[in-house]
Amino acid sequence: MSNLVNSGYSQIIVLTQYKSHSLDRHISQLWRFSTLLGSYVSPVPAQQRLGKHWYLGSADAVYQTINIIEDVQPDIVVIVGADHVYRMDFEQMVRQHIESGAEFTVAGIRQPIEQANQFGVIQVDHDHPNMIHQFQEKPKETTGLPDNPNEILASMGNYVANTDALFNALSIDSKAENTKHDMGGDIAPFFAARNEAGVYDFSKNEIPGSTPTDHAYWRDVGTITQFYDAHMDLISYVPEFNLYNMEWPIYTNSGNLPPAKFVHAAGDRVGHATDSIVSPGVIVSGGEVHHSVVSPNVHVHSWSQVNDSILFDNVEVNRRARVNRAILDKNVVLTENATVGLDMEHDLERGFTVTPDGITVVPKGTIVDG
Repeated sequence: MSNLVNSGYSQIIVLTQYKSHSLDRHISQLWRFSTLLGSYVSPVPAQQRLGKHWYLGSADAVYQTINIIEDVQPDIVVIVGADHVYRMDFEQMVRQHIESGAEFTVAGIRQPIEQANQFGVIQVDHDHPNMIHQFQEKPKETTGLPDNPNEILASMGNYVANTDALFNALSIDSKAENTKHDMGGDIAPFFAARNEAGVYDFSKNEIPGSTPTDHAYWRDVGTITQFYDAHMDLISYVPEFNLYNMEWPIYTNSGNLPPAKFVHAAGDRVGHATDSIVSPGVIVSGGEVHHSVVSPNVHVHSWSQVNDSILFDNVEVNRRARVNRAILDKNVVLTENATVGLDMEHDLERGFTVTPDGITVVPKGTIVDG
């Protein structure tokens, strides 16, 4: 959302499906534009406009929303995914799309070839480097780039399309039998086969205020480990993803909360945080927070420890409790002396999710004893 608005685009439709109440509420409370300028952000729940079925895939989701797009009558549609972290000026991608003459353009980023089965893989036309020769969706085997056999050009899940051509492709896809109704798996290959698909190299995207460290940063957050790693990127000494670039701000709303507070400074009872992001409303009272991301209204009490973790809103870490390499969802309470992330077997016995690399996830509202 911030990327779109910073790019100068302020007519936005958000397609939601399952368990979307908190997202809908967030959008309605934060994203308000002046109607005087024709701007809006409109969350659209799943519909059954074209048959008695919910969204069959990302392409079907757009297809079932054609009536809303038609109301605006745009020449070009920008379609972006919502499970990635990055900064991108879409206006630059749209400009290249228009100049290339493509009907459909895919944003691409270099990734290790061993991860090819996780992405749509773009093979570029050697004679026309801005056009796609072939598009493979999550191939088991593929070839690397000519200048680096160990890398592929992966689709970011961001697309720019000419409206009429997009509608035609979606209509054809809706009637096809061998399709997953997916933008990456079906629509991108459709345009590539017709030599009408362009590619935009994300590494060329220039963001005001960016640094060599965070230039062209992109991370998929579709798994627990990826989500965790993206948060750890925020708290690097030189952040790989810089929240403090106010020339391209990330818009959010933490509520009407007081500043964070750190109290007690006596002996072994020192309230402090190091190498961490601490949000408004947080009170660290005689406890220790290290290399962690702490969300609004979290309370960390005396002699407790929080290390390498992500704490969501309203988490309570009581005295002498310890949290290590964990994600605690909203309203989790650790009672005195409770632990999370120190004993994998114990965490599993209590029904917590533990990833193969040892990240423990505690569900929303859980009271953790022992």
